Amino acid sequence: MENIDKKQSEIEETGLLQTTKGKYPVHCLTIIGQIEGHFEANNQMKTTKYEHVIPQLVDVQENPEIEGLLVILNTVGGDVEAGLAIAELIRGITKPTASIVLGGGHSIGIPLAVSADRSFIVPTATMTIHPVRHSGTVLATGQTMNYLDSIQERVTGFVAGNSKISKSRFTKLMTKTNELIMDIGTAVDGETAVKEGIIDQIGCIGDALDFLYGEIEKRKDKS
Repeated sequence: MENIDKKQSEIEETGLLQTTKGKYPVHCLTIIGQIEGHFEANNQMKTTKYEHVIPQLVDVQENPEIEGLLVILNTVGGDVEAGLAIAELIRGITKPTASIVLGGGHSIGIPLAVSADRSFIVPTATMTIHPVRHSGTVLATGQTMNYLDSIQERVTGFVAGNSKISKSRFTKLMTKTNELIMDIGTAVDGETAVKEGIIDQIGCIGDALDFLYGEIEKRKDKS
Protein backbone atom coordinates (compact mmCIF):
# COMPACT_ATOMS: atom_id res chain seq x y z
CA MET A 1 0.00 0.00 0.00
CA GLU A 2 2.87 2.33 0.85
CA ASN A 3 4.45 1.78 -2.57
CA ILE A 4 1.12 2.50 -4.31
CA ASP A 5 0.68 5.74 -2.34
CA LYS A 6 4.27 6.76 -3.12
CA LYS A 7 3.79 6.15 -6.84
CA GLN A 8 0.51 8.09 -6.85
CA SER A 9 2.22 10.99 -5.08
CA GLU A 10 5.04 11.02 -7.67
CA ILE A 11 2.53 11.13 -10.52
CA GLU A 12 0.59 14.00 -8.91
CA GLU A 13 3.69 16.06 -8.08
CA THR A 14 5.90 15.48 -11.12
CA GLY A 15 3.72 13.81 -13.75
CA LEU A 16 6.30 11.03 -13.77
CA LEU A 17 5.39 7.42 -14.44
CA GLN A 18 8.77 5.71 -14.17
CA THR A 19 7.96 2.63 -16.27
CA THR A 20 4.81 1.05 -17.63
CA LYS A 21 3.76 -2.44 -16.57
CA GLY A 22 2.80 -3.71 -20.00
CA LYS A 23 4.41 -6.20 -22.34
CA TYR A 24 7.76 -4.43 -22.09
CA PRO A 25 8.88 -1.72 -19.64
CA VAL A 26 8.51 1.66 -21.32
CA HIS A 27 9.24 5.03 -19.74
CA CYS A 28 6.42 7.58 -20.18
CA LEU A 29 7.54 11.20 -20.44
CA THR A 30 4.84 13.89 -20.43
CA ILE A 31 5.68 17.29 -21.89
CA ILE A 32 2.84 19.70 -21.18
CA GLY A 33 2.12 23.41 -20.94
CA GLN A 34 5.06 25.74 -21.38
CA ILE A 35 8.60 24.44 -21.82
CA GLU A 36 10.55 26.14 -19.04
CA GLY A 37 14.24 26.92 -19.47
CA HIS A 38 16.46 29.24 -17.46
CA PHE A 39 13.55 31.41 -16.28
CA GLU A 40 10.46 30.29 -14.39
CA ALA A 41 7.01 30.85 -15.88
CA ASN A 42 4.28 32.56 -13.85
CA ASN A 43 2.42 30.55 -11.21
CA GLN A 44 -0.74 30.31 -13.35
CA MET A 45 1.02 28.36 -16.10
CA LYS A 46 1.51 24.60 -16.16
CA THR A 47 5.11 23.94 -17.17
CA THR A 48 7.60 21.27 -18.10
CA LYS A 49 10.96 22.04 -16.52
CA TYR A 50 14.03 20.99 -18.48
CA GLU A 51 15.95 20.20 -15.30
CA HIS A 52 13.30 17.54 -14.58
CA VAL A 53 13.26 16.11 -18.10
CA ILE A 54 17.00 15.78 -18.74
CA PRO A 55 17.70 13.32 -15.87
CA GLN A 56 14.74 11.20 -17.01
CA LEU A 57 16.19 10.95 -20.51
CA VAL A 58 19.60 9.99 -19.16
CA ASP A 59 17.92 7.27 -17.09
CA VAL A 60 16.03 5.99 -20.14
CA GLN A 61 19.29 5.63 -22.03
CA GLU A 62 21.31 4.11 -19.17
CA ASN A 63 18.76 1.99 -17.28
CA PRO A 64 18.80 -1.62 -18.60
CA GLU A 65 15.31 -2.17 -17.18
CA ILE A 66 13.82 0.43 -19.54
CA GLU A 67 13.37 -0.78 -23.12
CA GLY A 68 11.61 2.14 -24.80
CA LEU A 69 10.41 5.74 -24.46
CA LEU A 70 6.90 7.12 -24.99
CA VAL A 71 6.67 10.93 -25.16
CA ILE A 72 3.21 12.48 -24.73
CA LEU A 73 2.95 16.12 -25.85
CA ASN A 74 0.43 18.89 -25.26
CA THR A 75 2.41 22.13 -25.33
CA VAL A 76 1.89 25.87 -25.76
CA GLY A 77 5.50 26.56 -26.70
CA GLY A 78 8.10 28.04 -24.38
CA ASP A 79 11.88 28.35 -24.20
CA VAL A 80 13.25 27.51 -27.65
CA GLU A 81 16.77 26.64 -26.48
CA ALA A 82 15.48 24.33 -23.73
CA GLY A 83 12.93 22.69 -26.03
CA LEU A 84 15.49 22.10 -28.75
CA ALA A 85 17.95 20.67 -26.21
CA ILE A 86 15.32 18.18 -24.99
CA ALA A 87 14.49 17.28 -28.60
CA GLU A 88 18.15 16.59 -29.34
CA LEU A 89 18.39 14.31 -26.31
CA ILE A 90 15.30 12.35 -27.35
CA ARG A 91 16.70 12.05 -30.87
CA GLY A 92 19.96 10.69 -29.44
CA ILE A 93 18.40 7.87 -27.40
CA THR A 94 19.41 4.51 -28.88
CA LYS A 95 16.32 2.65 -27.62
CA PRO A 96 12.99 2.73 -29.51
CA THR A 97 11.11 6.02 -29.06
CA ALA A 98 7.62 7.21 -30.01
CA SER A 99 5.75 10.49 -29.53
CA ILE A 100 2.04 11.36 -29.43
CA VAL A 101 0.67 14.87 -29.95
CA LEU A 102 -2.54 15.47 -27.99
CA GLY A 103 -4.37 18.79 -27.85
CA GLY A 104 -1.65 21.11 -29.07
CA GLY A 105 1.90 20.98 -30.35
CA HIS A 106 2.74 24.67 -30.36
CA SER A 107 5.97 26.11 -31.76
CA ILE A 108 8.86 24.29 -30.03
CA GLY A 109 6.51 21.35 -29.48
CA ILE A 110 7.03 20.49 -33.16
CA PRO A 111 10.76 19.61 -32.85
CA LEU A 112 9.89 17.65 -29.72
CA ALA A 113 7.23 15.68 -31.61
CA VAL A 114 9.47 14.78 -34.55
CA SER A 115 12.47 13.88 -32.38
CA ALA A 116 11.14 10.35 -31.74
CA ASP A 117 11.68 7.39 -34.07
CA ARG A 118 7.95 7.43 -34.87
CA SER A 119 5.53 10.32 -34.30
CA PHE A 120 1.77 10.04 -33.87
CA ILE A 121 -0.98 12.65 -33.62
CA VAL A 122 -4.66 12.33 -32.76
CA PRO A 123 -7.08 13.77 -35.37
CA THR A 124 -8.31 16.55 -33.05
CA ALA A 125 -4.85 17.82 -32.12
CA THR A 126 -3.38 20.96 -33.66
CA MET A 127 0.18 22.03 -34.40
CA THR A 128 0.90 25.76 -34.58
CA ILE A 129 3.89 26.77 -36.69
CA HIS A 130 5.20 30.31 -36.32
CA PRO A 131 8.53 32.17 -36.30
CA VAL A 132 10.78 32.27 -33.25
CA ARG A 133 9.84 35.00 -30.78
CA HIS A 134 11.80 36.72 -28.01
CA SER A 135 10.24 38.03 -24.81
CA GLY A 136 11.74 40.76 -22.64
CA THR A 137 14.09 43.58 -23.57
CA VAL A 138 15.89 43.34 -26.91
CA LEU A 139 18.25 45.64 -28.78
CA ALA A 140 16.76 46.82 -32.08
CA THR A 141 19.86 45.99 -34.09
CA GLY A 142 20.75 43.88 -37.08
CA GLN A 143 22.70 41.55 -34.81
CA THR A 144 19.52 40.74 -32.85
CA MET A 145 17.68 39.82 -36.03
CA ASN A 146 20.62 37.69 -37.16
CA TYR A 147 20.55 35.89 -33.79
CA LEU A 148 16.82 35.16 -34.05
CA ASP A 149 17.30 34.01 -37.65
CA SER A 150 20.04 31.60 -36.56
CA ILE A 151 17.79 30.08 -33.88
CA GLN A 152 14.96 29.75 -36.40
CA GLU A 153 17.31 28.08 -38.86
CA ARG A 154 18.30 25.51 -36.22
CA VAL A 155 14.64 24.74 -35.43
CA THR A 156 13.69 24.51 -39.11
CA GLY A 157 16.70 22.32 -39.89
CA PHE A 158 15.91 19.97 -37.00
CA VAL A 159 12.26 19.57 -38.04
CA ALA A 160 13.15 18.98 -41.70
CA GLY A 161 15.93 16.58 -40.75
CA ASN A 162 13.66 14.45 -38.55
CA SER A 163 10.43 14.45 -40.57
CA LYS A 164 9.26 14.30 -44.17
CA ILE A 165 8.61 18.03 -44.62
CA SER A 166 11.19 20.13 -46.47
CA LYS A 167 12.83 23.23 -44.99
CA SER A 168 11.29 25.41 -47.68
CA ARG A 169 7.76 24.10 -47.06
CA PHE A 170 8.10 24.39 -43.28
CA THR A 171 9.39 27.97 -43.64
CA LYS A 172 6.46 28.80 -45.91
CA LEU A 173 3.98 27.52 -43.32
CA MET A 174 5.87 29.41 -40.62
CA THR A 175 5.63 32.76 -42.43
CA LYS A 176 2.09 32.54 -43.78
CA THR A 177 0.23 35.82 -43.24
CA ASN A 178 -3.44 34.99 -43.89
CA GLU A 179 -3.98 32.08 -41.46
CA LEU A 180 -3.73 33.34 -37.87
CA ILE A 181 -5.47 36.44 -36.49
CA MET A 182 -2.95 39.14 -35.49
CA ASP A 183 -0.07 36.74 -36.07
CA ILE A 184 1.89 35.00 -38.81
CA GLY A 185 2.18 31.27 -39.22
CA THR A 186 -0.10 28.27 -39.70
CA ALA A 187 -2.23 26.01 -37.48
CA VAL A 188 -2.69 22.48 -38.83
CA ASP A 189 -4.88 19.65 -37.54
CA GLY A 190 -3.80 16.05 -37.15
CA GLU A 191 -4.59 14.88 -40.68
CA THR A 192 -2.95 17.95 -42.24
CA ALA A 193 0.16 17.50 -40.10
CA VAL A 194 0.50 13.97 -41.51
CA LYS A 195 -0.28 15.11 -45.06
CA GLU A 196 2.40 17.83 -44.82
CA GLY A 197 4.93 15.24 -43.64
CA ILE A 198 5.50 16.78 -40.20
CA ILE A 199 4.06 13.81 -38.29
CA ASP A 200 4.36 10.18 -39.38
CA GLN A 201 0.80 8.98 -38.79
CA ILE A 202 -2.57 9.43 -37.13
CA GLY A 203 -2.78 7.38 -33.97
CA CYS A 204 -2.94 7.37 -30.20
CA ILE A 205 -1.50 5.49 -27.26
CA GLY A 206 -2.28 1.97 -28.48
CA ASP A 207 -0.65 2.64 -31.85
CA ALA A 208 2.44 4.16 -30.25
CA LEU A 209 2.85 1.25 -27.84
CA ASP A 210 2.37 -1.27 -30.66
CA PHE A 211 5.18 0.47 -32.55
CA LEU A 212 7.46 0.45 -29.50
CA TYR A 213 6.77 -3.21 -28.72
CA GLY A 214 7.42 -4.14 -32.33
CA GLU A 215 10.76 -2.28 -32.37
CA ILE A 216 11.78 -3.83 -29.05
CA GLU A 217 10.99 -7.32 -30.36
CA LYS A 218 13.01 -6.68 -33.54
CA ARG A 219 16.02 -5.84 -31.40
CA LYS A 220 15.55 -8.90 -29.24
CA ASP A 221 15.40 -11.10 -32.36
CA LYS A 222 18.71 -9.65 -33.57
CA SER A 223 20.49 -10.18 -30.26
